[in-house]
Amino acid sequence: MSDLTRAEIQEFWDSWLDTNREAERTGDWRTLADHYAEDATYGWMYSPDEHFMAVGRDQIRDWAIGIEMDGLDGWRYDYQASVIDEQKAMIVGFWKQKSGILDDSGVEFEILGLGGSWIGVERQTTGEVMIAWQRDWFDMPSTAHTFMEILAANKAPDTLLKRMSVAGHGVPGHYHYKDIPSTVWPPPVERGDFIEQEPAR
Repeated sequence: MSDLTRAEIQEFWDSWLDTNREAERTGDWRTLADHYAEDATYGWMYSPDEHFMAVGRDQIRDWAIGIEMDGLDGWRYDYQASVIDEQKAMIVGFWKQKSGILDDSGVEFEILGLGGSWIGVERQTTGEVMIAWQRDWFDMPSTAHTFMEILAANKAPDTLLKRMSVAGHGVPGHYHYKDIPSTVWPPPVERGDFIEQEPAR
């Protein structure tokens, strides 16, 4: 059971949303790093054998919201809904990925399918509430499709073209499944701290 109140988690979440908007405005996502604990982990999956994982605030700043977000100027991740569980100190936020790039008819390129962040928060020794772990999900086939549509329409700016070239296991934070430095499922979930249904026998 968490010692955080719903009001404390909501206050943190409101600050997170405000900082997201500012990051979108400036194009610098690294400012979000201040919301993560020093030993936080942040990961997502590109394919069954290509996972991204950043361990610690510095890697999160430099890799997850640095290298991985560079070139996505003008993109927005509008939260459509969120769910807070104060007993487990978890937040689930559902977002849409919109590019800020319009096709010839004035329609914005958007990545279809569900996207979101599953976040665990905890109180630090300083009393601050920070992210202990985060796991994202998004529709990878739809992402690839939208990127190809932008390319085909000759609408991709140079910054996006450069970002699209950053892929594969040679990029910092990209791991084969067997080499991931943290668990795919958030560490407390992987430990079984929140099991609600035992495996069928």
